[in-house]
Amino acid sequence: MNSNLAILITGGTLDKIHDTLTESLIFGGGGKTRVQNILKTGRCDSPRLHVLMKMDSLDMTDEHRDIILKSVNATPEDRIVITHGTGSMELTAKYLDGKVEGKTVVLTGAMRPQSLGKSDAGFNVGGAIIAAQTLPNGVYGVMNGQVFNAQDIHKNTQSGRFDR
Repeated sequence: MNSNLAILITGGTLDKIHDTLTESLIFGGGGKTRVQNILKTGRCDSPRLHVLMKMDSLDMTDEHRDIILKSVNATPEDRIVITHGTGSMELTAKYLDGKVEGKTVVLTGAMRPQSLGKSDAGFNVGGAIIAAQTLPNGVYGVMNGQVFNAQDIHKNTQSGRFDR
């Protein structure tokens, strides 16, 4: 594993768990992230993980995106994966695009929580880690086995996947 890689956690479906009391999806406590499980399953040497926030991306504002931007720019690593909710991933990618210099930033997420099984989370995080290590500087998204430039990320809510 490239030791020059960091993963910034912002929440999203990837990190949600099923709450049996409310029958809803919520974020687990303790500042932990499901990404740790994904890395362990993939026998991946752990890059530095930093939990910035755990929130549904539909509730994200430009103030939250500014926190992400400041964290990306302050992170010593120049290869960064950001786990993010799929609902507004494209807005965050466009917000970061052109404001990050000298770094490769890859946003990814999941359509189904990692905790529930049969999730795309591991596939997408693994793809994002590889993309972050191999792509030139810039802002990208990785979903459904595809790499998107920041300006081309689009969630198709009809098909439940990302496309061009």
